[in-house]
Amino acid sequence: MDESGGSGQPHPGNGGATGSETAPTAHTADPVRPQQPQRPATRPTADEPTTVRQEEDPEQHPTPPPAPGHPNGPTPPHPHGDPSAPGAHPPRSHAHTGTSGTGRPPRRPKEPGGGILMGRPFGVPVYVAPSWFLVAALITWVFGGQLDRVLPELGAARYLVSLFFAIAFYASVLIHELAHTVAALRFKLPVRRIQLQFFGGVSEIEKEAETPGREFILAFVGPLLSLLLAGAFYLAMQPVRAGTVPGVLLAGLMVSNLIVAVFNLLPGLPLDGGRMLRAVVWKITGKPMSGTIAAAWVGRALAVSVLIGLPLLTQTGALGPTAEDNTGMDTVTDALLAAILAAIIWTGAGNSLRMARLREHLPELRARNLTRRAVPVETDTPLSEALRRANAVGARALVVVDAGGEPLSLVREAAIVGIPEHRRPWVPVSGLAQELNDGMRVSAELAGEDLLDVLRATPATEYLVVEETGEIYGVLSAADVERAFVNAMARPS
Repeated sequence: MDESGGSGQPHPGNGGATGSETAPTAHTADPVRPQQPQRPATRPTADEPTTVRQEEDPEQHPTPPPAPGHPNGPTPPHPHGDPSAPGAHPPRSHAHTGTSGTGRPPRRPKEPGGGILMGRPFGVPVYVAPSWFLVAALITWVFGGQLDRVLPELGAARYLVSLFFAIAFYASVLIHELAHTVAALRFKLPVRRIQLQFFGGVSEIEKEAETPGREFILAFVGPLLSLLLAGAFYLAMQPVRAGTVPGVLLAGLMVSNLIVAVFNLLPGLPLDGGRMLRAVVWKITGKPMSGTIAAAWVGRALAVSVLIGLPLLTQTGALGPTAEDNTGMDTVTDALLAAILAAIIWTGAGNSLRMARLREHLPELRARNLTRRAVPVETDTPLSEALRRANAVGARALVVVDAGGEPLSLVREAAIVGIPEHRRPWVPVSGLAQELNDGMRVSAELAGEDLLDVLRATPATEYLVVEETGEIYGVLSAADVERAFVNAMARPS
């Protein structure tokens, strides 16, 4: 399945079910109350009695939040896999903060991980999560037991054949995900990574398709490739004698890819069929949010159906052995599998709704509205004096400037909190500042996804906000942006 970072709504792909896409989180959820600067910080006035807030610790919010819908984050997985066999993020990894006042440039954010890097097809990193090895062991054990009944002459070698089947099945899952990836790249949508995990795989697509037609194509190509693979394995079976190792392997891969395709075509988020339904409703109504709501509620209904219907189908023998052949352990296993799949689908549908609501409110996140007013201070200014000046004009941030008024660095709020009050007259602000680089200068006109892209490109706790003329407008705190995300998530559509 795919995970659309731009929209925050998962594009399920190859697996039997997808996990939940979690929304960006913040460590505090109090309402954003930034004091919006009314004039450049270089011309402060003394008629706004407010105090510098020192109780917040931006070090607890080291990075700006990922774009809605961006994996890492906190993004639990949207797995895909064979729903009838044991098979299974927070996909988003947070980048590091920059260094402070040491003359060293900020550290580059780490590339998203999540397991063992297997390669970079089409330039997109593919990872195998640690949970995959557990699934591979389970598939090897279960399929090995089936081989013992079909090919008893194999003996212990049946487990080698079963392991090969597990690897071949997940290779099919990878092809499913690569179909989503190639379509996304064709539409110029960035793909962060592909991850193979517990219930299948996930493609982390960071932006949403611009039109319902592209959305439909992006979702449909995954199940289409799985259907084509099932057909290819069926054709490969024809010249092979039944009851042989190649025949059993080809039959198993045909059935598993067929199950993956059919399951993902079910019309409910976060499955691929849900993305297709969303695209259809979007096309009819002209409103992507309407499509998301419809597909998410169908997804929740689908989750309930899986929870109740899957155990009933297995008991009636519709999916395999008859009720007489099922043991008590088989019944418990079927119920547990149904509960896991239902929980994944229900959670994914709910998160799709929340992330769509966030995307709807994303344009409201404007650098100008979230900026804290700042006062300029020179490098040798004592911290106590700098705080006095800030309190006098109602500012909440300090910008270190040279003799000509050119900004050099930003005083980190977390560093201020760590200095006892009795020491502040003896500590110069330059010792608590983070050196500015080009990536930490943010235009006051930035908003929405453009703002988030700039913040993610250079992770830091504070950013200098400037007017188009180059004048200092204030300081933007990553903590304020995170809280704005939380508030946007909480507001109704």
